[in-house]
Amino acid sequence: MKPPFKISQEGVVTAIAAILFVVFSVVLDKFLTQGNILALLKNVAILGMLAVGMGFVVVGRGIDLTMVAVMVVGVAFAIWLATQGFTFGQAILVGALLVACCGLVTGVLIAVAEVPPIFATLAMASVIYGGGRVAFNSDVLYAPDSIGWLTFIGSGTVLGIPVSVIIFFAVATLIALFLRFTRFGRFVYASGDNPDTARTMGLPARPVVILQYVISALIAYAAGILLTGLVSGINTRLYNSTLIYDVLLVVVLGGISLSGGQGGVRNVMVGTVLVGILINGMTIMNFSYTSQNLIKSVILLGALALDAVINPRDEQTSQSGDI
Repeated sequence: MKPPFKISQEGVVTAIAAILFVVFSVVLDKFLTQGNILALLKNVAILGMLAVGMGFVVVGRGIDLTMVAVMVVGVAFAIWLATQGFTFGQAILVGALLVACCGLVTGVLIAVAEVPPIFATLAMASVIYGGGRVAFNSDVLYAPDSIGWLTFIGSGTVLGIPVSVIIFFAVATLIALFLRFTRFGRFVYASGDNPDTARTMGLPARPVVILQYVISALIAYAAGILLTGLVSGINTRLYNSTLIYDVLLVVVLGGISLSGGQGGVRNVMVGTVLVGILINGMTIMNFSYTSQNLIKSVILLGALALDAVINPRDEQTSQSGDI
């Protein structure tokens, strides 16, 4: 007999986020202040944009560990070009081309050379970051001061809402519509649900995978531009932080299964809100960086274990080593 109702992971995560928000609002004096809420929203925008790109790839039964490397190196390259005589607009476009090429190489490794996604993206992340370290003399590169639109997207507001949050919602909406209403979106779900069947049916599985990683890289680059507008520069050492694991935590907690073919942008949104509130609350409570990482790691491990139980990988997937 089927149960009278089914509680979705998305609903549970939403409820937990609401409870955390209420508890932190009551317990922490500095939580429910205008300055903190604005800071929370801006941080959520960066994390959420990265998670949208990651979720887009995970739906297709992949994983992208290059996102933070692509973000910091791509933006750092654009800023460096701006010091070499390029206008900042031209530098941003050339940086986007570099980022797209990185995504293209990653996609070809996975789709054509059939390197498992976790290994291909882990290796590419090291290559991209290592190349950036060799090319740039400094860990921190600052954007030109005279770029008004960059300052606006980083610290501006529209009707009291940070522009970065509006851009995040715009990107999330675009990807959601793309997945739901385009033929390519249906191909992504079909490839993620059962890659072998998708190929047998004649779907362009390899081009779909390649384009997923290109789009993911460009989304990470857009998140890096937002971050640059927020702090007036980019620190390439962000690659060595736990940001990529925070992105994975958002995706898995939100309910996008690592087995592929399930979930969507809505799951990313609820996961982003929960993780954003959790990190903000721990920061206000003066939890050390190590303690925060430990708590997030335990939650991520539990979420992965739960995902493995709820959405077990099929036998063919286990044999092929696909993520």
